[in-house]
Amino acid sequence: MLGFVSMSEAILVAVNAVSYIIVIIILAVMANTMTMTARERLAEYATLRAIGFSPAFIVKLLLGESMVIALCGGVLGLLLTLPLAAAFATAVGTLFPVFVVSETTMLLQLAASACVGAIAAAWPAWKMSRLDIVNGLRHVG
Repeated sequence: MLGFVSMSEAILVAVNAVSYIIVIIILAVMANTMTMTARERLAEYATLRAIGFSPAFIVKLLLGESMVIALCGGVLGLLLTLPLAAAFATAVGTLFPVFVVSETTMLLQLAASACVGAIAAAWPAWKMSRLDIVNGLRHVG
């Protein structure tokens, strides 16, 4: 048991490293999704600009879409957290006699999904706010 306790720090470091890598991969996938969405709807954003909507509206539109997608994923993750944590606790009950997911962890999980949504929408929103209306309407995509 003492050998396991001495190795637990290395296990925690490895879990933290893998967790950060997973968050970065999720951020890259979400950013790619938002960029492709913005590119596919370039003519629609140009049309909105042509009929008088401001660049700020386009930014809010893209940011809102990204936040809805990210928060839906975050809420789904929150709903799955407790059942999966309970299943993990029963599977490794002797190694981790006390395994509890705190409310702080769940709030951080939801905050992380909101941050991923905001960061993923930043580049496409900036690009679409600087959209030239004529080139956007000329775009065939």
